[in-house]
Amino acid sequence: MLNSFPSNKECIILKVFFLTLVTFVFVGCTSEKDVALLAHYKEYITYHKQLKHTEKTQLYENNVSKAVLTATYLYTPNFENNDSRDEVFVVGVHLEDEILSTIKGYGYNLTLDGILPKEVKMLSKNDDILKDLSFVTEWGSYYKVTFPHTKAKSFYLVFENDIYGKGTLHFSKVAKYALEEGRFKK
Repeated sequence: MLNSFPSNKECIILKVFFLTLVTFVFVGCTSEKDVALLAHYKEYITYHKQLKHTEKTQLYENNVSKAVLTATYLYTPNFENNDSRDEVFVVGVHLEDEILSTIKGYGYNLTLDGILPKEVKMLSKNDDILKDLSFVTEWGSYYKVTFPHTKAKSFYLVFENDIYGKGTLHFSKVAKYALEEGRFKK
């Protein structure tokens, strides 16, 4: 009578063969794509770093967008105890009903935790600072906005209008998940 079950030696050989085959499949299928993806990431690393510090808000009237604001926090960690650098943002604004999209006038106001900016400087469309930012459009106006230094690890940039209400953007000097876990005081 023939034994239809493989012997222990045959089982081991089959397992090793199957494991080797699976390993080659995974390595062969992903390595070229991973290398290309990593090369693309390295080419645009500044863009990706800035993207994680970018937020967007819109102001509406009767479910129609009247103002769009994007803000990128230009913060680089500094591990000095007495870091007193100003808080700097690149702010892009597009106003639907206005000829000139500006964060000054037309009833618009921009504050950082209730504090007005120290300086607002309009940027040209070909300014170097805009090359590495996301959400840069032809129809928006862009500003470098500087606020006084804050010791808070987390704060809110508020864009508001007398008619359309306000939009709040949350920024932090540390990873937001660390704030949620209570590692850093707000």
